[in-house]
Amino acid sequence: MSRKVVRSSKFRHVFGQGLKADQCYDDIRISQMTWDSNFCTVNPKFVAMIVDASGGGSFIVLPLSKTGRIDMSYPTVCGHTGPVLDIEFCPHNDNIIASGSEDCSVMIWEIPEGGLTTPLSDPVVKLEGHSKRVGILSWHPTAHNVLMSAGCDNVVILWNVARGEEVVRMDTVHTDLIYSACWNRDGSQILTSCKDKTLRVLDPRKGTVIAEKEKPHEGSRPVRALFVSDNKILSTGFSRMSERQVALWDPDHFEEHLTLQELDTSSGVLLPFFDPDTGIVYLCGKGDTSIRYFEITDEAPYIHYLSMYNGKESQKGMGYMPKRGLEVNKCEIARFYKLHDRKCEPVVMTVPRKSDLFQEDLYPNTIGPEPSVEADDWFNGKDGQPILISLKDGFATATKTKEFKVSKSLLKTTTASPGHKGDKGDKGGEIEILRKEVKELKQALEELTKTVNELQLKQ
Repeated sequence: MSRKVVRSSKFRHVFGQGLKADQCYDDIRISQMTWDSNFCTVNPKFVAMIVDASGGGSFIVLPLSKTGRIDMSYPTVCGHTGPVLDIEFCPHNDNIIASGSEDCSVMIWEIPEGGLTTPLSDPVVKLEGHSKRVGILSWHPTAHNVLMSAGCDNVVILWNVARGEEVVRMDTVHTDLIYSACWNRDGSQILTSCKDKTLRVLDPRKGTVIAEKEKPHEGSRPVRALFVSDNKILSTGFSRMSERQVALWDPDHFEEHLTLQELDTSSGVLLPFFDPDTGIVYLCGKGDTSIRYFEITDEAPYIHYLSMYNGKESQKGMGYMPKRGLEVNKCEIARFYKLHDRKCEPVVMTVPRKSDLFQEDLYPNTIGPEPSVEADDWFNGKDGQPILISLKDGFATATKTKEFKVSKSLLKTTTASPGHKGDKGDKGGEIEILRKEVKELKQALEELTKTVNELQLKQ
């Protein structure tokens, strides 16, 4: 009999907790679309959710602090002419969000500080290149203004958002509908899963296949896949008997899985979320009431079941907060935004610790909001490693000025870009003229005040 009965892990007692009703976002009509995307994206400033819209497509963006009942008349982002299928906040600028829609376009929006006060219908950039609906979006983790989109035309496009132009087009790789597409940690590879039952690791700049695995799961239901630590691949899918499975692969030895575990017989697609700092993967099934979480290690059986959070209502979508948006003094290691039919409920994952002090073993340096390479350099072959930040002294104060600078530069380059459609360039010029006029008026006012003061002194 083995002496080691229980595997030791600091995450063995992680528990999930739904927040109280007054900390939820209520009375939001979440989209009824039967599309397997997250329907929700979140960052340390805002939470965004795809909502039902009569005619066209829209999503709502709320400041994190705006909890409680949301008024029916609250302004939305409503520029698409078809239903919105996927949204994602830019990791390098918390005010920039991308949306993909059934109208075959991708739009980039800037959300003002404090949230919307009027409906937003004019995007900063509109990206057109897909011939069918766009269902998957993913920002590059380290390169500034690089966005990947995948559509139902089986095409993956990489965009330079600042120029508003398509740079790489992969239209011969996939023979059927693309189920998922994601980057690895430094954005040097792309991983896709497809309806033709193949996982593919791609070179994003060349558009070529580096490695592929046919039939990672025997069943015909959708497969999801993402990169985990050490460039290994985690996939979720179904067996031939429609049992849900999770598997781990090494792309250098794709012929055989490292491990494959069967979970249950539910029909919802499992959405995986991976935290590279803790090595924990969270599996959220669409239509489930639960979130399962596992720890991934280097030793067999590689995927170790930790526990399960059970809620009362089934989830229609899920948002995952970046590490820099968590409350570190409460030992919070993950926060999800779970979508119900008419509300969004935050679910907090916590490691029980007695001390309120910063726990260095739970919070190693994590990916910050600074990009490490510009779009043009990245497309020319330069890779950039993630720029890490410490969460010890909190996050917000360290990056405020940088965010403002990034936001301004994004707008400046997009509005003045020659490749961009519409009259945005003219608007950029008008804003610059107005700024000069305001500056001149301020100077005149200062001189006038000075003269008045001198006259008063003489009297």
